[in-house]
Amino acid sequence: MTETETQRRPVPFDDNGESDTALAFLAFARECVVKKTDGLTEEQLRRALVPTGTSLLGLVHHLATAELHWFGHHVAGRAEDEQHDFGMDVPAELTADQVLARYRAAIAASDAVLRSSEDLTRPVALPIRDEYLSVRWVVAHMTSETARHAGHADILREQIDGVTGR
Repeated sequence: MTETETQRRPVPFDDNGESDTALAFLAFARECVVKKTDGLTEEQLRRALVPTGTSLLGLVHHLATAELHWFGHHVAGRAEDEQHDFGMDVPAELTADQVLARYRAAIAASDAVLRSSEDLTRPVALPIRDEYLSVRWVVAHMTSETARHAGHADILREQIDGVTGR
């Protein structure tokens, strides 16, 4: 382990059933994203280091929206969570603390929905592309989406200050 690898955490070893394992890996991916923002300034969080303009704060903003859309709209059936801008441009009037608080609130809301949906095989409340896929599919989708963006966040953080680790 290198000296800069201060953020390394072990993957979850929760193997107590499909739901527990799936939700443990979703929580781990979310934690990896948030951890990448620790100790950075507002400017560093907003800094775009790739040609697409993606920033750490933009990733968090995007994932908060995705949590609301997938768990709030499709799983819980909340109409108000249907339409979102999935872009990664963070409005200038939102502070980093506000964006991070929104992500944490979206995670808490998603977790509440999942706790009330003990059976991951049940269909979602509102269809996805005209299909009533399972809650399990949404959990898998959000885990892969969050993990993919956690990888992006790893690279951005390393570019900002050299800190690595998952």
